[in-house]
Amino acid sequence: MIARTWTGWTENARADEYEQYMHEVALPGYSHVDGNLGVLMMRREREDRPWTEFTMLSLWRDTQAMEAFAGNDRGDAVFYDRDEEFLVDREWQVRAYEVYGTTDHLGA
Repeated sequence: MIARTWTGWTENARADEYEQYMHEVALPGYSHVDGNLGVLMMRREREDRPWTEFTMLSLWRDTQAMEAFAGNDRGDAVFYDRDEEFLVDREWQVRAYEVYGTTDHLGA
């Protein structure tokens, strides 16, 4: 199993709107790819800036499934049509990890 993470930031005033947009666009975008095992969408307000941080953690059966979502350069982040409107900063590259252990219900 492969875990893939990405982080982006919005202004606090637009965080709820971006969260809703991610529910409408990102979740279906991940879940409609064969080999996607799940997604965690996480957020937190930053105390050092007036931004809200969004981190996506997606789980993939293998690297081929992740490439079906992200393309051949699986290190590149995937962006959606309105991301430019919301994001004040973002990671352009993702981090991918080989999962070597989990709790019982996730299975590695």
